[in-house]
Amino acid sequence: MNFIFISPNFPTIYSHFVKSLKDRGMTVLGIGDTPFDNLNSELKENLTEYCYCSDLGNLQWMKNTVDYLRGKYGPISYLESNNEFWLESDAKLREYKDVINGLRPKDMDLIKYKSKMKEAFLRAGAKVARYILVSTLEASKKFVEQVGYPVFAKPDNGVGAVATFKINNEEELIKFHDNQFHNQYIMEEFVEGYITSFDGICNDDSNVVLAFNETFPKPIAEVVEEDSDVYYYANTEIDPEFRQLGERVIKSFGIKKRCFHIEFFCLTKDKEGLGKAGDIVALECNMRSPGGNTPDLLSLALGASYYDVYADVICSNFTTVNLDVPHKIAISVARKSRFSYRESDSSILAQYADNIKEFGTYSKEISKAMGERYFFATFDTVEEALKFQEFVLRKK
Repeated sequence: MNFIFISPNFPTIYSHFVKSLKDRGMTVLGIGDTPFDNLNSELKENLTEYCYCSDLGNLQWMKNTVDYLRGKYGPISYLESNNEFWLESDAKLREYKDVINGLRPKDMDLIKYKSKMKEAFLRAGAKVARYILVSTLEASKKFVEQVGYPVFAKPDNGVGAVATFKINNEEELIKFHDNQFHNQYIMEEFVEGYITSFDGICNDDSNVVLAFNETFPKPIAEVVEEDSDVYYYANTEIDPEFRQLGERVIKSFGIKKRCFHIEFFCLTKDKEGLGKAGDIVALECNMRSPGGNTPDLLSLALGASYYDVYADVICSNFTTVNLDVPHKIAISVARKSRFSYRESDSSILAQYADNIKEFGTYSKEISKAMGERYFFATFDTVEEALKFQEFVLRKK
């Protein structure tokens, strides 16, 4: 089978997907915006062919490149980027060459527009925050009368925390409406809670083959707004009710042979009209692998390769990876260069030598949100992981 991997060079760790697919007999073909000489060695060794395309957003150029690869290697079984930014382009290219596996343009509204996502969440029995699609100032004021300040506004079709606004009072609401936005915005009641996600890989029957629970004590939107530190952790031990909800959500969206990252709020305060502290409220879906280097973190929590499980599902619809191995709490803690920290990197690496599994620098594309330097470490308990976080992020 032929697998076209779009942008296999970003994030850098996506080369692990390519290797796992190649190891299982796939012919993996790459199209990316980085010249071949700048690819890492894992990509160079495992891509059968790589086509440089300086503008991946140029659909005609991309179509021509897919035409070339199909003409040389035959029908394409899969075309995938696993990258939120390219999901719509991926769908158009699949339809263009009738790639039978994967989402098509008709499927995009459900997984790209936050207002449409809510419909699928509700079908799965999940709670959702009340919302409106932004139109007039008067309509927004009426909405605020129902839910109270603050409210949260974000592009209905947007990625991450880009161009999002927490609106605390009428003055800020008026200022928000004075902006000339080119995209449709959605406005939601503000939810006090932390983000907990249901991550994993599903098969061709929309059954979950592999699942994780990630916890984000501070939402990324707040991290970006405050330019604060970020840490989060992952594990495979999932509350049974939460797992059942996650599985219903995957079925409701009807995705097949895909990675997923479904975000929920866990309420930390009672919210009239929504729920009590501890209740789960659906936030949004991301029908791709979690961002940045998180797939590496998931592998550490699993004690096995997340990438191998993905490749197994793509090739065989099930996995032969031994998942009956000791699992850990895997935590990511990142530092920002604008802060002065009490402990040096070297002292952290020495103090937690047995726990730290990966230490590196994020690319500039994600460093504003995630920080420049990161530590991935594993522990037996959440308590131990949080003590590590406190040690790493202590300020002078």
